[in-house]
Amino acid sequence: MKPANSGPALVTYDTGDKPILVLFAIASEPELGPALRACIAPLITGIGPVEAASAVAETLATLTATGQRPDLIVSMGSAGSSRLPQAEIFQVRSARYRDMDASPLGFEKGVTPFLNAPAELRVAQRLPGIAPATISTGGAIINGAAYEAIGADMADMETYAVMRAAWRVRVPVITLRGISDGAEPLRRFADWTRYLAEIDEKLAAIIADLGDAFAQRPAEYWTDIQPPTGEEEYQKK
Repeated sequence: MKPANSGPALVTYDTGDKPILVLFAIASEPELGPALRACIAPLITGIGPVEAASAVAETLATLTATGQRPDLIVSMGSAGSSRLPQAEIFQVRSARYRDMDASPLGFEKGVTPFLNAPAELRVAQRLPGIAPATISTGGAIINGAAYEAIGADMADMETYAVMRAAWRVRVPVITLRGISDGAEPLRRFADWTRYLAEIDEKLAAIIADLGDAFAQRPAEYWTDIQPPTGEEEYQKK
């Protein structure tokens, strides 16, 4: 891989037929350890759905205006899970927005009214050798018994927001999450950071192999976005 001329957050990769431009993103400084810093300079979105969506939207608008719109976003960071092994890395195969609940108006929980899109956003792309998992995104930390109600393998605060902001301008997102907590209830800051160094090293190893992964398939596979039902109509408005 090689840094693109457009800025430190963009990297050019060769695919099976032509190059693609990739923007890396991560939520916070504590998740960006020395191993990742040595190989990429990601967009740091900030924590939570609002910060993540606004940062991605602003960055994509700026890059598009300067002719450097990325073909793909690779979003990384930590997530909690009470069912997956701690410190292991998973790629998101679908995401839900757990804060959205307009069910008193007759909408399915998780469905945004009048968006004409399902509650679950599915990811078309798969990186080889990394187990897929579902994720639930929201503005609150999930802890202890609350995991039983999220309806997903993992919980975080940014994934769905990053996907929605990117999909609005038809940029696909691959999300990698390391399980930082969830086996036991969080009681202090150190309970979250305990595995971040190990996750940092594992994510960096995956990034080091991305070139080989991208080369296995044509650019169309990595840059195609398969909207859920109704999303194409929404984007035309």
